[in-house]
Amino acid sequence: MAGALGLWAEARALLPGSEEELSLALSGEVDECVPPLLLRARALLYEAAPPCEAALRRLGDVLRDYAWEKLNAGPWRDVSKAWRQVYAYGCLFGALAEVAARRPLAPAVRLCDMGLLMGASVQDNVLARLVRLLQAHLPRADRRGAAPSSAKRARTESPPAPVVRPEDTVPHERCPSLEHFRDRYLIPQKPVVLEGIIDHWPCMKKWSVDYVRQVAGCRTVPVELGSRYTDEEWSQKLMTVNDFINQYIVNENSVGYLAQHQLFDQIPELKEDISIPDYCCLGEGEEDDITINAWFGPAGTISPLHQDPQQNFLAQVFGRKYIRLCSPQDSENLYPHESQLLHNTSQIKLKLSLVLTVEKFHLFLNISTYDLTI
Repeated sequence: MAGALGLWAEARALLPGSEEELSLALSGEVDECVPPLLLRARALLYEAAPPCEAALRRLGDVLRDYAWEKLNAGPWRDVSKAWRQVYAYGCLFGALAEVAARRPLAPAVRLCDMGLLMGASVQDNVLARLVRLLQAHLPRADRRGAAPSSAKRARTESPPAPVVRPEDTVPHERCPSLEHFRDRYLIPQKPVVLEGIIDHWPCMKKWSVDYVRQVAGCRTVPVELGSRYTDEEWSQKLMTVNDFINQYIVNENSVGYLAQHQLFDQIPELKEDISIPDYCCLGEGEEDDITINAWFGPAGTISPLHQDPQQNFLAQVFGRKYIRLCSPQDSENLYPHESQLLHNTSQIKLKLSLVLTVEKFHLFLNISTYDLTI
């Protein structure tokens, strides 16, 4: 009992000291029934220690359900930040109710992750601070996760890499100066492989499948199911990192891909193992505008030919990735999809037979490509 009350005190300490200090200001308008629910939940947090967990849980459920309808009413880009904040508050109140009820902490951790994934930051990113606290109090087996007794070890040897013709290769540079990189590659918009840039990152020695289990095994992440996102059978699913590793990394019965996810914002412990390269300072905007994504998957995952809106640095920590690059001047020859959703993605599948490519996408045969394996 003392330990549970101690955890509640630690969780409660993440919030402001008084009810008035816990501002519930939102970034926009929401339905008039929502602010009273937020105010009632806030009052519960300051009325008793611990609060009435049943009432707090109900309010969290209502806020999440109400906001969820708004989050899924149209394209994500059109979702109001205010509704994402409401969803985050619903997750916060739900997680705190689990702590107050002295229940197992895994559901509270999942609620925090759902708020981080689907919500917007509230109260100085309190969900990130709360989940870090809860994760530290999880039993070791729950925190790390465990592979099934019948599971194989994750495969560490990669299949043979595709053969890259010398004329298609990308130049390699070892730790070039900022000026050299800017003048030779950034301004002319030419690709380059930078060697020796990340050798000092802690992740280069620390990261492995087992380490990711240890740090993030209990955390919930979005996983893409299927070889490529343009396939009809492609879908997404939320699961814990441990379940993802067991199902798709250790037992490669099907293809699952943790792709282009802001994992380092969700799990800062992993972000501590990497750095932002100095070359990024040459780009437009401030350092806070830099987006850091993670990709983690088995052999056989494929990203279709596509164009990203920003300049990219791709750092390969372990494993291997084969990449084909095309010039932006050849965009129309790559037959982008006509739909708004996939307008930055080519209709061409690189594994199509040459005959089919000639028949349907004959302009593709006129372009030059750069191929590389990192």
